[in-house]
Amino acid sequence: MSEKKQMTHAEALALAKELVSKMTVEERAFQLSYRAPAIPHLGIPEYNWWNEALHGVGRSGTATMFPQAIALAATFDQELLQQVGDVISTEGRAKYNASQEAGDRDIYKGLTYWSPNVNIFRDPRWGRGHETYGEDPYLSGRMGVAFIKGLQGNGRYLKAAAGVKHFAAHSGPEDVRHEFNSIVSKKDLEETYFPAFEACVKEGDAESVMGAYNRVNGELSCASPTLLQKTLREKWGFEGHVVSDCGAIEDFHEYHKVTKTVTESAALALSNGCDMSCGDVYLHVLEAMHEGRVTEEQITTACERVMATRFRLGMFSDDCEYDNIPYSANDTKEHHDLAVQAAYESMVLLKNTGVLPLDSSKLSSIAVIGPNADSRDVLWGNYYGTASRNITVLDGIQEAVGDQVRVYYSQGCPLYQDAAEGPLARQDDRLAEAVQIAKLSDVVILCLGLDGKFEGEAGDANNPYGSGDKGSLSLPGRQQNLLKAVLDTGKPVVLVLGTGSALTFGGEEERLSAILNMWYPGALGGKAVADVLFGKAAPSGKLPVTFYRTTEELPDFSDYSMKGRTYRYMEQEALYPFGFGLTYEPFAVSGLSVETGEAWAKVTVTVTNQGTHAGRQTVEVYVKDLESPLAVPNHSLKAFQSVCLEAGESRNVTLELDRRAFEEVNEEGERVLESRRFRIYAGFSQPDARSVALMGSAPLEAEIQF
Repeated sequence: MSEKKQMTHAEALALAKELVSKMTVEERAFQLSYRAPAIPHLGIPEYNWWNEALHGVGRSGTATMFPQAIALAATFDQELLQQVGDVISTEGRAKYNASQEAGDRDIYKGLTYWSPNVNIFRDPRWGRGHETYGEDPYLSGRMGVAFIKGLQGNGRYLKAAAGVKHFAAHSGPEDVRHEFNSIVSKKDLEETYFPAFEACVKEGDAESVMGAYNRVNGELSCASPTLLQKTLREKWGFEGHVVSDCGAIEDFHEYHKVTKTVTESAALALSNGCDMSCGDVYLHVLEAMHEGRVTEEQITTACERVMATRFRLGMFSDDCEYDNIPYSANDTKEHHDLAVQAAYESMVLLKNTGVLPLDSSKLSSIAVIGPNADSRDVLWGNYYGTASRNITVLDGIQEAVGDQVRVYYSQGCPLYQDAAEGPLARQDDRLAEAVQIAKLSDVVILCLGLDGKFEGEAGDANNPYGSGDKGSLSLPGRQQNLLKAVLDTGKPVVLVLGTGSALTFGGEEERLSAILNMWYPGALGGKAVADVLFGKAAPSGKLPVTFYRTTEELPDFSDYSMKGRTYRYMEQEALYPFGFGLTYEPFAVSGLSVETGEAWAKVTVTVTNQGTHAGRQTVEVYVKDLESPLAVPNHSLKAFQSVCLEAGESRNVTLELDRRAFEEVNEEGERVLESRRFRIYAGFSQPDARSVALMGSAPLEAEIQF
């Protein structure tokens, strides 16, 4: 690996300017489409900019599949996220190099990845929430920055180019996203919707930013002077390129009705700072220039920005340190092992009466029941690649116990339909089978929830309900009925939940012996689940989203005000709170000390693993402003650290809080340090009563004054 300093934006832009100066205006204009044609006389090959890497290289054949993004967020482990990003870009380079050698420059074969998605998961009904890092802007920013750093690398050239999306205030409803106008206060934008993007741009140096489909306060996201010029470039100093979401500029005239023609749409987007179109609108840029709607200078500026990215990727250099990564570096055992480790760390233990971990030597039979028990779809999430091996939960359990324990299996019910055998069968046609095997078994592993086809993106043909958003928080189809029937057998039931968002269980959580949220755990997720169930590994994840009790307590889905949403603003008690997650090993936190300066603090605690096995726990630091009327109603996550300790080991953990941790946002969207008194909480959860009751212990707290 080269030790040379990474090529700066300024260096790349200078090279791009020289190259672009040799192009005709027509050639420059056609480089602004995601399907950029070759310019043979300048030695520029064709390039397709569209590629995906949400949780592994997506849509371009075989690659390691990591847990879905929401699951990665649940690890609260920034170092792990950077490792995941690094593996993804290694595999991306391996595949890119092989494709280039074969002359294959098709879609999904490039190095420009439109990931990560750092939109705020503000409402649990949103179908694309599982692509994000959850509901908290601080967590989303830290995880996004770590992922981008891993993806882009630290060599002379970018290992891959990250594209942070969808800017901005974009989180449903999906069915109206092409025409929706998000009405958001300046305070909410700065306090909630902007911070993760700002961190990804300023700290992560994300090479590109993708605009969203919606309007924000009347301005089209992909043609917004407020978003793309004043905020992104002027305030945050963004130096990369902006790309539209796919088809978003077509929406200007087709759905938003802000423009009347495709030429007007192209001109509006380009003149306001959108450099590239994912779609065909920018094929009309020359026409817009001839009509006097855009200038040659604007076309040139956009072309220089996109070509600078190709220079930063080393595409026009013969000394790129990543050009020799062989295809054999793709989909390796080491990468699979990291994917399984990520799954271990992502799983959230929501309840455990002591039944977990299971001891197979004390079991004669296990019933594995549910629509997600033998499902591959629940492993994959969305925006996935092709796995060389898939291990479902049933596969994993069968492999874990071998021939020593009898494993019974029943689908129990389909994911959302009424009958497994379709219209010819009666409702609940697998229920009797499920109840029978439950009665025959020592313990039931009940696999319920959703999958990436049930909740997802609007327009996805796989979505049974079209938009991909959920109508409620209830288990879909006949799953609630299955849950009750299996619990009524009186056997201990472990619920393994496959989901990318919050669900409720109709009060039956009280009767469950354990609840393990596996999310969408990746292609090898069934192995990871089995290892956790039988104690070969331990769950250590924390919820990156709130599990609400009802949707009735939430504002209307289309209301973008944060009032009443997420743990920072909610007024009701959560079913399972943000930041909550149990572990097998008992951990203790002690010795809180806080060193303060002028608007900064250094928080130190001692973490002890009081168990008999190694384990992982997350220290979470929350801050509550005690004076300012501008403060969020509750408290906010301001620091966290994942800690792995051997049995009996203690370690001092220090977390630093900068001025921003204590600033509030006024109604004009300005950050101000208005208060001097704060309460700091440090522990393994939020300080709310529900978290304390579920954890069995409260975070430590201290009041500070500047």
